[in-house]
Amino acid sequence: MADRLAGKRLVVIGAGTGIGAATVERLCAEGARVAVLDINLPAAQAVATRMAANGHEAFALAVDIVDEASVNGAIAAAAERLGGLDGAHVNAADLRAIFADSDALALDLAVFDRTIAVNLRGHLLCTRAMLPHLLAAGGGAIVYTSSGAGDSGEPERPSYAASKSGLNALMRHVASRWGKEGVTANCIAPGFVMTPEMIAGGQVPPEWADLCLAQTRSTRLGKAEDIAGVAAMLLSEDGRWINGQVVHVNGGALLN
Repeated sequence: MADRLAGKRLVVIGAGTGIGAATVERLCAEGARVAVLDINLPAAQAVATRMAANGHEAFALAVDIVDEASVNGAIAAAAERLGGLDGAHVNAADLRAIFADSDALALDLAVFDRTIAVNLRGHLLCTRAMLPHLLAAGGGAIVYTSSGAGDSGEPERPSYAASKSGLNALMRHVASRWGKEGVTANCIAPGFVMTPEMIAGGQVPPEWADLCLAQTRSTRLGKAEDIAGVAAMLLSEDGRWINGQVVHVNGGALLN
């Protein structure tokens, strides 16, 4: 698999930390040329610099996915520098909003609006910016980061769950509308993933981690690399006959 993505021109959006950064590393390791996009430009630059130091082709661009001009400008700049685009992993999220996403009665509507703006409208903006480049290349792949929350049903986080359910619907629309033109669209729905930042920051109480592990059918919690590996497959030729799917990667926490 060392060169499975050789020559592929790929974009990762929300790539400065966590799952996005791990995806950049995996795509580069498999031979892709990668544009590293994030609202936090220094974080994206750090990832790109690390990849370049290891002999890979990667560069950073700033993007705010709630801003249409920012999205269009960043995708256009990535396509120009790469000479076109073959695929993208859209992974952006405002995780701060999750902690204020209570229930339908107590919820501040500003939290709902922000969540939908980033997790759904922003992903639509990324899709609209990406598709012309993929179609010009004769096809390509879009991978979105969704969540098991879109299917599981929870007593809290209604904004987050609604946004991810909507994202799943957007993905199926893209697969249905442009599949015959060579475009695949799929969602990865991670379970509870311990990112390097979460581990280093001690953000997750041990009792909460134990509870999450107890809900899986696995010996461990998820790692960012687990999601990155699936993203790489879906962006490669190995994933060309996978289209319109929500791929749950959660250690068996949700069976469907």
